[in-house]
Amino acid sequence: MALSETWFLDGDIDFELQKYRLLAYLQQVNKYFEEYKLYPQLSDIVFHYRNLDSFRKNKELLQNSFPKKLDGADMEQLKLVYTEMLADDDVMQVLEEITGYAMQQIKGSIDHGTELYEEIERQMTFEPIGIQPLYRNEGYIMLNFGRTSDVPVYYYNVSLFTHMNMKYRSLSLNYINTWQKTISTTYEQLKVNIIRTIKELPNPAVYLMESPLVYPVDETMLPIAKRRLIRHIGNDAA
Repeated sequence: MALSETWFLDGDIDFELQKYRLLAYLQQVNKYFEEYKLYPQLSDIVFHYRNLDSFRKNKELLQNSFPKKLDGADMEQLKLVYTEMLADDDVMQVLEEITGYAMQQIKGSIDHGTELYEEIERQMTFEPIGIQPLYRNEGYIMLNFGRTSDVPVYYYNVSLFTHMNMKYRSLSLNYINTWQKTISTTYEQLKVNIIRTIKELPNPAVYLMESPLVYPVDETMLPIAKRRLIRHIGNDAA
């Protein structure tokens, strides 16, 4: 189950109806959290919280808060409907109740998801392997979870983009292969094996992220690895 960007305006403006819709959504989110599946659920509820906060502060929806696939006529009609809502004190009072209640409930789920994120990240170690080159916007990251012999390796690439005169970094990961680590094999030796096998980057930056416990890879481990890696590269560039 998912909530639309304007879920609290969809259908009847009724507190009990929207409360039921919200609680059903958060129940599903929290179920994922109990399974240590953090993404995309955590980023979704943060988005909804900020969207509600913007609505309550501004009493108007920003352009990017409207459904993206509407054509010009539909968009204009939606704005007219919304303007009528703003003029209706009874409707606005119900919306205040809905959004206030929703922010409180979503904040609880955000806190829970954030605690899980921090708990998992504390267990993970992150370190560069070998001598690092000056250029670190692309390279490889090795992952090892649960102290197994499997070491999956991902190619990473950092790109810069500008939004509203602010520069941001985005990072993509692509799975390359899984190497085997034995008692006699060091991570430095694995790095050499990677460079010999993949010749596109003769002197790449290589990092290792380890966790003694295993969590869902796509929903938790990789998103945390990406955030940790881009934070490290950003600090180096600062």
